[in-house]
Amino acid sequence: MSVKVKICGLSTPETVNAAIKGGASHIGLNFFPPSPRSISFDQARALAEPIPGHVRRVGVFVDPCNALLDQAIDAGQLDIVQLHKTNPNRVAAIRELCGLETWSAIGVRTNDDLKAALRHVGAADFLLYDTLQPDDAALPGGMGVRFDWNLLASFAHPLPWGLAGGLSLENIGEAIRITGAPLVDTSSGVESGPGIKDVDKIAAFLKAATNL
Repeated sequence: MSVKVKICGLSTPETVNAAIKGGASHIGLNFFPPSPRSISFDQARALAEPIPGHVRRVGVFVDPCNALLDQAIDAGQLDIVQLHKTNPNRVAAIRELCGLETWSAIGVRTNDDLKAALRHVGAADFLLYDTLQPDDAALPGGMGVRFDWNLLASFAHPLPWGLAGGLSLENIGEAIRITGAPLVDTSSGVESGPGIKDVDKIAAFLKAATNL
């Protein structure tokens, strides 16, 4: 099985280059200002320019307004819009407005949370299962916390999907074996500190995920 890997929240040329060199299929650019991984439109332009066409650029948003989407898509030359905390109707509207592949992040803590996946059928193109954070959490993801992957082991996924939430070099093999995830997504798992990506960790994670 060939697993695709998204390295998310990149903010420097060095880490983007490490992700490309290591074989990442997707690179995530964060446009949620409260996040330590958030970047400006100028940063996005500089980071996106050298990314080759076979590596897809994903913009990460939390229930964004249209103006933010328009500016970010242009600056980051985005191929994909990834939406957190966005209801299915708004997801569908963004998908139609942007004309881009659209991902819905589904927060998971218990089996009941997976029911949300069904509500995004017809709205999103792809589901990204992430750890459900408390309502008062500062960030929707990138917290380094995993959920019970066994919840996905027998789940009938209604759309193409991927796995996020607390993935690291130490657990990526187990995560893929349990869930059969066709795509995995890491952010804090390849950092030396909040928002500070480590090129060696990026390389090691990509090697581990793509050589199972």
